Amino acid sequence: MATSYDYAPLFRSSVGFDRVFNLLENAQRARSISDWPPYDIVKTGDDHYRISIAVAGFAEGDLEVTFQSNLLTVTGKKQEASAEGYLHRGIAGRPFEHRFELADHVRVNGADLKNGLLSIELVREIPEALKPRKIDIQSEPVLASPAAPAQIEAQKAA
Repeated sequence: MATSYDYAPLFRSSVGFDRVFNLLENAQRARSISDWPPYDIVKTGDDHYRISIAVAGFAEGDLEVTFQSNLLTVTGKKQEASAEGYLHRGIAGRPFEHRFELADHVRVNGADLKNGLLSIELVREIPEALKPRKIDIQSEPVLASPAAPAQIEAQKAA
């Protein structure tokens, strides 16, 4: 039984959160998609993440990792091998596609295939302009000499 949520009431009372609601709706739709091959998402540091996908039987040439507009896509399409000689074929080699929606300022740092695991390293790099910065609090400067009284300038009447 699938549960569907209606985000329309939230649209009426919020401005600028369209992308968040779209992410929630897309995540809901993506649940019906197969979770094969299995994968892990691990936070390896404050701003570092790793996605590991179990791709046993796939070679580097069978896999493609693309990143565009906050969307990381991993696809696998194994070259067809002859079915001759197999008494039992239990290692799946069917095509797959995984899509990961990444937050702003998260970029792909690299990918590695080792021991049947495809590891994709991610790092969040917040630009300096968006990082919080400390503002020094200054007290009023001490007056060394009394200031001259303010002069009001006016035009002379003719």
